[in-house]
Amino acid sequence: MSVQLKLDQVETYIGQYHILQGINFEVRKGEVTVLLGRNGAGKTTTLRTIMGLNPASKGSITYNNEEIKSLPTYHIAQKGIGYVPEDQGIFAQLTVEENMKVAMKSENDETKERLAYILNLFPDLKKFWKKHGGLLSGGQKQMLSIARAYVNDNDMLLIDEPSKGLAPIVVEKVMDSIMQMKEKTTIVLVEQNFMMASTIGDRFYIIDDGRTVHDGPMNVLKEDDEMRRKYLGIA
Repeated sequence: MSVQLKLDQVETYIGQYHILQGINFEVRKGEVTVLLGRNGAGKTTTLRTIMGLNPASKGSITYNNEEIKSLPTYHIAQKGIGYVPEDQGIFAQLTVEENMKVAMKSENDETKERLAYILNLFPDLKKFWKKHGGLLSGGQKQMLSIARAYVNDNDMLLIDEPSKGLAPIVVEKVMDSIMQMKEKTTIVLVEQNFMMASTIGDRFYIIDDGRTVHDGPMNVLKEDDEMRRKYLGIA
């Protein structure tokens, strides 16, 4: 599989704080690549750096062999990268319908097909189509956030902590939906729920103290108790 996204020795500061101190990873087209690590390791900052929200101070970020490190966020989004932030980022005062329309780059036939697909994937959104985003449950807000990123013809989705704060039954629904979406788009996933991450992911990268320290096929991490214990705090 071809490499779609590559980070090479990426460093990022937030104010005076040196958050990313050497991030290296590759994302292969058609796969789910999972970024793992303890809280504060730099996973969210990595996604934000890819999107240009926290610009990299050093290193290289290439997408489809094009350097994007210095591009503004809206140009990066136009390249075909959708972003689902950790805080979901929906508009609470807009309805589900209005949230989706704001997110759409256009309303052509292809976008309408993707909208129909995503509403079939998340039937709650169709059920509450005229309901304000702020009145949705936590799980429904997460579904809306993912749907807004997916509705456009994006070649890649960056999804940050989709299971955070959700009940187990809702986590299963979100996980099943991402499993279906991976058939149509490349995904970079930040996820603390190892069961979810290991079920969905094809490859993993472990980030520790702002650096990439381990990577490989997900099956390797499933079988390595010591690595999981040392870097993720789980047996």
